[in-house]
Amino acid sequence: MLNDPMVLTPVADAIRVEPEKRIRDRSATEKAILEAAKSLLAEEGFQNFGVNAVARRAGCDKQLIYRYYGGLNGLVEAIGADLGTWVKDRIPEDTGGMFLLTYGDLMERLSLLFLEALRDDSLVRRIVAWEVSENTEQVRRLSEARSKALANWLDRMRGSLTPPKGVDVVAVNAILIAAIQHLVLSASAAGQCAGLALKTPKDWEKAATALKRIVRGVYG
Repeated sequence: MLNDPMVLTPVADAIRVEPEKRIRDRSATEKAILEAAKSLLAEEGFQNFGVNAVARRAGCDKQLIYRYYGGLNGLVEAIGADLGTWVKDRIPEDTGGMFLLTYGDLMERLSLLFLEALRDDSLVRRIVAWEVSENTEQVRRLSEARSKALANWLDRMRGSLTPPKGVDVVAVNAILIAAIQHLVLSASAAGQCAGLALKTPKDWEKAATALKRIVRGVYG
């Protein structure tokens, strides 16, 4: 029976069918690998982030990761580049009907959009948390890519708008962004921040109102 070709056929077919599940189109494969890498990072962090783990999640041969991305470092670079797209998608340059007449208008819009976008994206929240807890080359690459994308957004949107004289824009904006990040990370971990509940839509409305008042207090 062991030499009977009819007995071996189902096993051979199963072996042949498995590669058919892999995505053949290069662009689709690259996208699948990138999405798998992002989801793996968001769920498990860098501890379990490796070529084999990404390949398993993407359903592809690990050699394709080396072929398309040059390995793990290239994949991290691609995720960093993708963060620029994240900023464009989540923090659109379209003003949504809002007239940006002052620098305060601009920073209010950026602050509120960044708050909402960060709440909706687990991977970017992970990256923000890594920035303050891990000093590795991979984390620095992702952090720099995100910071650069936000800075480019602000430069494009600012146009001729100028902040009030005497305001240290770099320091103020850094504190605003840090405050937003801390609020969102605290909400994810504990549902509150410094006694402010951050669980319901009404809670987040309070946070957004306070944020707007701070922006306007500085920039008018």
